[in-house]
Amino acid sequence: MEIQLTIDEINTARELLQNNAPAQHALEHLEKHNGRVANAFEDLWIEKNGIVIMPEGKSLWQVTLKALRKELCDDDGFRGQIKEYSRNPGSSPLLTGLIVSLVGLATSNGLPLDPAIATVIVLYILKVGLNIFCDYTEPPTDNSGTLPPAN
Repeated sequence: MEIQLTIDEINTARELLQNNAPAQHALEHLEKHNGRVANAFEDLWIEKNGIVIMPEGKSLWQVTLKALRKELCDDDGFRGQIKEYSRNPGSSPLLTGLIVSLVGLATSNGLPLDPAIATVIVLYILKVGLNIFCDYTEPPTDNSGTLPPAN
């Protein structure tokens, strides 16, 4: 599922995070990629950490989300921050707090994240919603589903 932010969503985030240099850098990448979150994430990752060779069929974006899903979805503090921001989506301090919280949670669980990368991930979670983010499972890579095969 490819998620894209609209130019209006990018501009709103740009206004809310105007004093946050890493976030502005992330928003430049989002704009460069026409709002495509996964592309902006991979650009920022390569810029910060270099090229990562992934096994065939895997993307760095999906692997990172899977690792974060385990940490974020069970964290009541992060869930509470998302709910608070959802009630007040124009709050710059709340949005900045989400980014800082994600960096802290990820780092404390062995996945150090650059604040620009965390910005892209937070905007993705806000776009799809935390419940969808937490309940999303990857489709099977083979025909191991429960439907009978097509004739």
